[in-house]
Amino acid sequence: MRVDDFDFDLPNELIALHPAEPRDSARMLVVKPGEGLADRVVTDLLEILQAGDVLVVNDTKVLPADLRGTRVRGDNRSSVSFNLHKRVDEQTWKAFARPAKRLAEGDRLELGNGEQEPLFATLTGKGDSGEVTLSFDLAGAELDEAIKSHGAMPLPPYIGAKREVEERDKSDYQTVYARHDGAVAAPTAGLHFTDGLLQRLADKGVGFERVTLHVGAGTFLPVKVEDTKDHKMHAEWGVIDEGTVERILAARERGGRVVAVGTTSLRLLESAARASGKLAVFSGDTDIFITPGYRFNVVDVLMTNFHLPRSTLFMLVSAFAGFETMHEAYRHAIEHGYRFYSYGDSSLLFRDEAGATQS
Repeated sequence: MRVDDFDFDLPNELIALHPAEPRDSARMLVVKPGEGLADRVVTDLLEILQAGDVLVVNDTKVLPADLRGTRVRGDNRSSVSFNLHKRVDEQTWKAFARPAKRLAEGDRLELGNGEQEPLFATLTGKGDSGEVTLSFDLAGAELDEAIKSHGAMPLPPYIGAKREVEERDKSDYQTVYARHDGAVAAPTAGLHFTDGLLQRLADKGVGFERVTLHVGAGTFLPVKVEDTKDHKMHAEWGVIDEGTVERILAARERGGRVVAVGTTSLRLLESAARASGKLAVFSGDTDIFITPGYRFNVVDVLMTNFHLPRSTLFMLVSAFAGFETMHEAYRHAIEHGYRFYSYGDSSLLFRDEAGATQS
């Protein structure tokens, strides 16, 4: 399909700069293909979800992966910044550099906030679109702690262009159930949950399962091609363990619905079912790119924020709930002042059963 098919006019003022307070007070547009739209709030999940349904959340934890510092080349020094986006191994990360043109393989880097000993790295590779490979002098948990000490929360560019990172972002841009360090962007649908709401859902009999997909900064990259078939997704690492698979399958067999909290959870679940059509244990990279015509195998309901024009995420939701349905839903959201993107409002999408049989 043409990327232009997923374009729409989004007023700039609808991009949220801070989350709703409390988190679960955000608005939520319920979209049921063939049944119309309903304006609700996130706490209405208590009415909409049923005992036996299972929420599947992404428990990745955001690292403060926006690093700034100095490129050192002999006596020459130059200011540079990096947004880490994918761990390669215990010592190495892929990153997007600004400005990349100042960098060359072999450059030494001194990164940090100027308040303590710098974090040292060597630039060992340079790719397309500003991507570089950084090999740090530290490794493993020691490197993770140094990144936390020196880095800032990597707010999406749509927010970062309008305001500075604030102290509150350390908690605002993290889900309450975040557990495993490794993401450089939040799984933002989960930002709407509070411990209290999760407990009330559990008391109702709604299940809760964790998967892990370390979200990369590639999620923010614009789609630069004209046709969706020419776009290449950045790979992200994820894992679903055996116990989680067994419990989700058991819930489905009992008639429960699988409710993916966020496109990251959905992409990982569908990646794990890609080979056989049935959810299976998964560990590794996924670069799954979902566009209309995709046949969903696992997820029945998707909770997700409102996405930007021409984005791969708007393509995904159009595949899930229907192309025309989602264009109508977004027109409604814009007309009624819903807030978009990472800190914005939510939507609850039910799968388009008519499109579910397509391949």
